[in-house]
Amino acid sequence: MTAYLLKRLFAMVPLMLGITVITFMVIRLAPGEPVEAMTALSPKITAETRQRLREFYGLDKPLPVQYVTWLKKVATLDFGRSFAPDHRPVTDKIRERIPVTLSLNIIALILEFGLAIPIGVFAATHRDTLYDKGITVFVFLGFAVPTFWLALLLMYFFGVKLGWLPISGLHSLGSEGLSPLRWFGDMAKHLILPISVATFGSLAGLSRYMRSTMLEVIRQDYITTARAKGLAERTVIYRHALRNALLPVITLLGFSLPGLIGGSVIFETIFAIPGMGQLFYQGVMARDYPLVMGILVIGAFLTLIGNLLADICYAMADPRIRQGRG
Repeated sequence: MTAYLLKRLFAMVPLMLGITVITFMVIRLAPGEPVEAMTALSPKITAETRQRLREFYGLDKPLPVQYVTWLKKVATLDFGRSFAPDHRPVTDKIRERIPVTLSLNIIALILEFGLAIPIGVFAATHRDTLYDKGITVFVFLGFAVPTFWLALLLMYFFGVKLGWLPISGLHSLGSEGLSPLRWFGDMAKHLILPISVATFGSLAGLSRYMRSTMLEVIRQDYITTARAKGLAERTVIYRHALRNALLPVITLLGFSLPGLIGGSVIFETIFAIPGMGQLFYQGVMARDYPLVMGILVIGAFLTLIGNLLADICYAMADPRIRQGRG
């Protein structure tokens, strides 16, 4: 197991370097430059001033030189300074926003898996029933409805039309003077709509995937044998079948890790939540290269870690994988 783990860890290094090279180049292929975004609203800015700004930010150097300079800083966990007017370190900006995004997405992830697994299992054990057909309709809706459209619809209906829920931010004006319990309740009300939007689409797909894997498992011979021995149906499903049906879900859980950082761009922007998604969107619009690269590197690292954790879980479940036979 140790040899397998070391092999996977060493393989992550060239992958991470390749991801950073491609990302670094692609970002700079986008039309527009940070200097243009900074000076677009200042007609008095001369071409000489723009050139000085390019030199100040190192944008006048060839791309390979820029990349090597950036990589040396990243090796010391320094993502550089933002191109925004505040010129703050990228690490500080990310540190401020990341707790909000992690908290929001972890709650959504728990809801997704906590609801999708029992829904998928029940749909598989009640195949072709009215309940199963209803879940199928729900799944198609989840895949078909765009996230931004669902967010706007919920904001209009529950926030504007009915006035039940707030539609932006994390807190109401003057919430600083509330008691801790009321302050927490105010924040919870602000999170209902964003978490609902974040959960809906993934819940639909994940429940359908769980149904498919469960149907495949309950057709296996050992399940038939367990039923022939007279075991209760609940024991057969939840003790024998579910354990094996959950193995493919491990992969999805691993791939969900990068979504904890980068999967909330749309609804954080729509709901004006000060998290990583909104920060990333603002960075892209302003051509803030250091900020965008910092967030993308964290997302890429989480993707590789998610794959590694999924591989480890598979290796623990199947000895053939860690012995190199799978």
